[in-house]
Amino acid sequence: MNIAFVRWFDNRLPIFSYVNEHLVEYPAPRNLNYAWSFGSLAGIALVIQIITGIVLAMHYIPNTEMAFDSVERIMRDVNYGWLLRYIHANGASLFFVVVYIHIFRGLYYGSYKAPREVLWWLGIIILLLMMATAFMGYVLPWGQMSFWGATVITNLFSAIPVIGPAIVEWLWGGFAVGNPTLTRFYSLHYLLPFVIVGVVFLHLWALHHKKSNNPLGIDYKGPQDFIPFHPYYTIKDAVGLGVFLIVFAAFVFYAPNYMGHPDNYIPADPLVTPAHIVPEWYFLPFYAILRAVPDIWFIDAKLGGVIAMFASILILLLIPWLDTSRVRSSTFRPVYKWFFLLLLVDVLVLGYVGAKPAEGWWLVIGRVATSYYFLHFIILMPLIGWFERPRRMPDSIATPVLGGGGAPVAAGASRDKA
Repeated sequence: MNIAFVRWFDNRLPIFSYVNEHLVEYPAPRNLNYAWSFGSLAGIALVIQIITGIVLAMHYIPNTEMAFDSVERIMRDVNYGWLLRYIHANGASLFFVVVYIHIFRGLYYGSYKAPREVLWWLGIIILLLMMATAFMGYVLPWGQMSFWGATVITNLFSAIPVIGPAIVEWLWGGFAVGNPTLTRFYSLHYLLPFVIVGVVFLHLWALHHKKSNNPLGIDYKGPQDFIPFHPYYTIKDAVGLGVFLIVFAAFVFYAPNYMGHPDNYIPADPLVTPAHIVPEWYFLPFYAILRAVPDIWFIDAKLGGVIAMFASILILLLIPWLDTSRVRSSTFRPVYKWFFLLLLVDVLVLGYVGAKPAEGWWLVIGRVATSYYFLHFIILMPLIGWFERPRRMPDSIATPVLGGGGAPVAAGASRDKA
């Protein structure tokens, strides 16, 4: 391309200089590891979902009489339709895998702490939008699990006092899950990914404004702490992308239905209820929390479960203030590190329990795991921040760190560290 034309065009619309500033010369901490690659992987997964979704929408028919057959036609008659659908379906699952790892990386390294609170908020908003998009997309095949999943989840809003029934009727477009519901969900499922793109741009804007966190959680002391994003991290992200695509291809070509439910290959039948209604795996921890709450005084189990389910996500918005330690990285927090691992195990247990019937020991385990989930954020996180004795941190990112950062310092001293 003619360089003079590039300069002329960039002088009028500075696209090239913007890309150079934010993707090439952008100063990134010199010690980022592969855990920081999951942000870019999430962006790539989003692009894959949008592209495949647009093509699938060209062949899908949002009508209860034809939706299931249109999906089968995509699989059988549309050129490479089976590939597009398997990429889209498995891409949704892997998108959630990448985002969940990205969130837990932020929790471990304290990426939610000042001055990155708004950056963290935007990430949680993206998660909520992803959940809404995925739920509506799961309804579109109009199989048994799609129909009954939509019926159960939308009915939850009826637990809200006074306005609950009106919300449910608005979601349904009538008095039962039917054709208006499918049309609305199809419309919103197509729209919300583009809303996610907009929030992602705000997320990146906030990230580049305050710069990335780093594994040591140390503020930057000077130019010696940075390296250009390209080629160092573009190469590292390319390696992560290669591994991601290998795993992706393994599911698409060798286990395309592994993360789905066999009942969804049965056309929706309002007169036949499945033996066990199970949402997609990425909703299972929240589904377990929903079912774990018993009747409490004047709050019945249904309303209590809905409150607990939404609170389990919204509480993440308060983490920047619930964590009272000023040391960002768990690398230097010997006590909190173990409670973080316990939280990770707890979420995995909730996911496993969510796939089991809400009875017997599964219900007991779900209640214990739910109690610990909220206990971790509301009680343990503030207390550990006050009384933990963190290890001494190095002076800068460029300083070699040996033996985990040195000896412990006095309790409360971490509050003076940024």
